[in-house]
Amino acid sequence: MYEKIEKLLKQEYLCPHCESKLTLCNVPPVHVGDGLGWGSEYLYICLNNDCPLFVKGWANIENNYGHVGSYRYMRLPDSNESYNMMVAGKDAFTGSIIDLEEIKKQDKRYHERKEAVASLDTCVEEKNIQPALYVLLDKASNTENRKKAIKVLGELNDPACIDALRNHDFEDSHMEQDVNMTISGILSSNFLKECPFCAELIKVRALVCKHCQKELA
Repeated sequence: MYEKIEKLLKQEYLCPHCESKLTLCNVPPVHVGDGLGWGSEYLYICLNNDCPLFVKGWANIENNYGHVGSYRYMRLPDSNESYNMMVAGKDAFTGSIIDLEEIKKQDKRYHERKEAVASLDTCVEEKNIQPALYVLLDKASNTENRKKAIKVLGELNDPACIDALRNHDFEDSHMEQDVNMTISGILSSNFLKECPFCAELIKVRALVCKHCQKELA
């Protein structure tokens, strides 16, 4: 994805109405024309508010359609197709500008997620909790992989994962329940408990927390 966008950003097109360089943007969620889709993930759009098409469009739309709006020139990537697209306000598409650095970060996270998912099958053998934690705590991972990660953490039985799990906000209540059960299993099998005062891990038999020095009932 990053390579594709980088290639698109290197292509330069000018607006025929004002000679401004067109800006690469994400497509709107709904086709404002025939509803059949743009046929592309991205559009080149003139975002110059002084463009004659944009400036004169307000009066044109008010006179012909009786509502507020104007036009921005847009062009499809790798195509000679172009349109004068109706927009509702001056901020139209300003929030959809492609940020290459953000795309680069997304691409990096995608490959890290893909690598972590592939590593789930070898986590137990390698005694490595990190891939399972990455998948489980990454909200962009699909539910099936996150559930698999919970199972892997249970099999790894490593108390080192507990703090990360406790500090994560699980929006899915069923997943949160599975995580809590896994934590309970890890604590029990390692003869540990969580201090009710400081939340640090201590031995089940402890009468005083070695971390906060609080006496335990």
